[in-house]
Amino acid sequence: MILLLQDQTTILWRPVYINRDSRSGIKLSFVLLLMVIVLSNISAASEANSERILDHPWDHSPITVYIDDSNVPEHYSPTYYAQIEKAMEYWVEGGNGNLEFTPVFKIVDSKDADIRVKWVENLEEVEGAPSGVAGYARPRISDGRYVRVDIVLEVGNYQGKAWRQYGDATMLSIVKHEFGHALGLGHSSDRRDIMYPEYEQRDNINPLLLSKFGPLLRIAALAALAVLLYLGVSWHRSKKKRKILEDKYFK
Repeated sequence: MILLLQDQTTILWRPVYINRDSRSGIKLSFVLLLMVIVLSNISAASEANSERILDHPWDHSPITVYIDDSNVPEHYSPTYYAQIEKAMEYWVEGGNGNLEFTPVFKIVDSKDADIRVKWVENLEEVEGAPSGVAGYARPRISDGRYVRVDIVLEVGNYQGKAWRQYGDATMLSIVKHEFGHALGLGHSSDRRDIMYPEYEQRDNINPLLLSKFGPLLRIAALAALAVLLYLGVSWHRSKKKRKILEDKYFK
């Protein structure tokens, strides 16, 4: 854990568990840095079934969301924006069932929004995060309520020296997790829960390659389908002609 004191603001950096330190009679604005780790294999145990930062973190509705899709890193995929929308819809529809309220979101074009989302190339290189951290939510809390939440997501990571781009399915899972923190949820010990702090990366489809070569792939697929249809029709006609010849000469 790294603990920094800056202008009476406490920053807690923890890769797995959330430290909730409450002291009666003391008013302190603080920031919690919450992260989700992407690993090839899940290998951690949890001490608690589930955690909650705040039952009702926001004192208003709707919760405004700013998605920074302008200042993006080199390997950002335009398809990531849609994953933010899907993640918000997931929580509006009930999410993992642990929310004490039904959130209402509103996407706005203002950096003064309640939740601000941005992407970086790689958190380890850009912000010095521990290896494997794929995203984090940083809620700023004052008087028992969220004031603002910054969500930072990386677009890929290194496996050895090889760069591995996150596919849309991986990005969606990371975003769902971080929005769970933005709605007051902590980590869960249930590996099936979206709030489990580690995620097993499964999809290997590079969305940038898919968007770049998607039209060519669709054309190739249509061409392959046309060839298969042609071969099927030819085989059917050949079979029909053979039956006619057999009936003529062998009966």
